[in-house]
Amino acid sequence: MKEQAAQRVAADAERLIRLSELLHAHPETAWQEHRSARWVAEALEESGFAVTPSYLGLDTAFLATYGSGPFRLGLCAEYDALPGLGHACGHNLIAAITVGTARALAPLADDAGLTIEVYGTPAEEGGGGKIELLERGAFAGLDLAMMAHPAPVDVAEAEPFAVSHSHVSFQGKAAHAAAYPEQGVNAADAFTVAQVAVGLLRQQLPSSVRVHGVMTSGGEAPNAIPARTEGRWYVRAESLDQLAETEEKVWRCFEAGALATGCTLDITPESKPYAEFRTFQPALEAYVRNAEQLGRVFDQGSPARRMNRASTDMGNVSQVVPAVHPYVGIGSLPALNHQPEFAAHCVGGDAEKALLDAATALAWTALDIAQESTAP
Repeated sequence: MKEQAAQRVAADAERLIRLSELLHAHPETAWQEHRSARWVAEALEESGFAVTPSYLGLDTAFLATYGSGPFRLGLCAEYDALPGLGHACGHNLIAAITVGTARALAPLADDAGLTIEVYGTPAEEGGGGKIELLERGAFAGLDLAMMAHPAPVDVAEAEPFAVSHSHVSFQGKAAHAAAYPEQGVNAADAFTVAQVAVGLLRQQLPSSVRVHGVMTSGGEAPNAIPARTEGRWYVRAESLDQLAETEEKVWRCFEAGALATGCTLDITPESKPYAEFRTFQPALEAYVRNAEQLGRVFDQGSPARRMNRASTDMGNVSQVVPAVHPYVGIGSLPALNHQPEFAAHCVGGDAEKALLDAATALAWTALDIAQESTAP
């Protein structure tokens, strides 16, 4: 069956590469992936998958199913792009890898005892599409959930930070900056105070914590006291527990900005927090064996391997069902994820090889774990 799966991926190469290139050429950001979701779903329908669009009420999610075996395999497709950067995290490849895995396994589903469930999951780059799906009942009862993510180098195990995404705004009062400055309440100053306080707080934060953000609106004119400023801030930590503890300290920094200037402060979560990852070791070990059999070499120590620390809402899925989330290298160095140069590397020869290798390795891993689960 493994040989048949590999042959199927190889025979499917042109279709999978075409899908990846199509997504890459037409990037869509979180919750706006209408064409992307349709294109990925259509590639599965071609292989006989039954597709449910707008799955569980999310317009750009879908569920595609095939087979009726006792082992329920969940494969996650991501296809959202980054604002201003396109597919600089390679989600075009993630979607094509998932489709390749699913299409390779479909003819083998009966013999392998598989029910294949492909989840089209929007808004991974902020928005937490998988968390929304989880809370509506998706993924329940899966025996294994899998996906593979592009990176500069191959890394087997996901060790992402838990993360929260928040929208922050200060509301002050406008005034003429020269004639009536004392009448204004400066929202830009509030943001400055908060950012300085966060910078000082970093001295007392453990090395496992990250705090970073951007101001998205900082005033309209230099001769007017800014009445409103807005920004987006992320807090990352080793676990949801550490995240909650850190957030309290960070939000006090923003409260300091409000207190110092007289502004009002509003902090609104943009999604539920992303959790740390819980790896299903038998599947991870099987993936490593299978990837190495294909000639993949796992990075053991370079800084480029740190993409495995990037946060993902797949972490929330892993808290509920057995899951793996390996990283497949696309030979992009010195370009790294979330750089325009990385987006350029997500199509072309190295990316295509990574796509086909990852689809094959995931299919082989599914066959291994399904067989182990039914062995006497």
